[in-house]
Amino acid sequence: MIMSKKKDALGKGIRALLSDIDDDTEVLKISATDEDSIINTVPKIRLEQIEVNPFQPRADFNQQALEELTNSIRVHGVIQPITVRKISDRKYQLISGERRLRASKMAGLSEIPAYVRTANDQEVVEMALIENIQREDLNSMEVALTYQRLIDECDLTHENLGDRLGKDRSTITNYLRLLKLPPEIQKALRDKVLSMGHARAIISIPEIDKQLYVLKEINSKSLSVRKTEELVRLLSSGRDKKIEKKEQPLPGAYKNVQAKLMDIFETKVKIKKTTADKGEIIIPFYSISDLNRLLDIIEKE
Repeated sequence: MIMSKKKDALGKGIRALLSDIDDDTEVLKISATDEDSIINTVPKIRLEQIEVNPFQPRADFNQQALEELTNSIRVHGVIQPITVRKISDRKYQLISGERRLRASKMAGLSEIPAYVRTANDQEVVEMALIENIQREDLNSMEVALTYQRLIDECDLTHENLGDRLGKDRSTITNYLRLLKLPPEIQKALRDKVLSMGHARAIISIPEIDKQLYVLKEINSKSLSVRKTEELVRLLSSGRDKKIEKKEQPLPGAYKNVQAKLMDIFETKVKIKKTTADKGEIIIPFYSISDLNRLLDIIEKE
């Protein structure tokens, strides 16, 4: 029986733990006599011997994509082995590849090729999370949450995590900052209504009400990332007048003037203070004839 000679990858970082299987590794079938010698090989393991990963970070599986994978497995078989660890006699625990395992069961297979690793609980958590983060269909919030789990559960710093993922520390920090955004914006990121570029612009504004205002503008006007950045700069400089400050109660003297004007013009009149001694008088009109009526009153006065 020929096996590839792989060095023990434990303790050498996540990328080592998840390194590709050697091309010359032979697919084997387990027998009772060689079960202890299957570590770092790719045997075929019976599906009933594999239990799911309790550390699985992925909760949602697209049903249509799962059915497509099932059909592919029926035709071509399982091309990429799953990864498991041996936990007892003839019992294995899934580390990564739950979609392939589910699809294999749906396809009616009785066994599946599996790469058997030796790994403790923390290494299983790391490998499961890293496999999840390597998916192409992840949204920004899923990436941010996975980064946070790796930091919390594997006791890593931003710099440690960046080294293990081959990413800059600033990239890790930018994703983690998304977790501080309001729920409405997090949902937009999760639904891919907002891009990471939009979010990076929004998060530079400390005020939540302004963040939500920018979200509203993006949705209503389909703002690009560049336009969003321009809006954020206006808000930060205080030159944008689109967000109205909460109006202060009108002093009694002004209310009396407002009531008198309403009597004169026989319509709704609003006095709005802008500063201590400045403001606006707003008199709406509802047609050309109504405007002419107001003008006649002004001329008489």
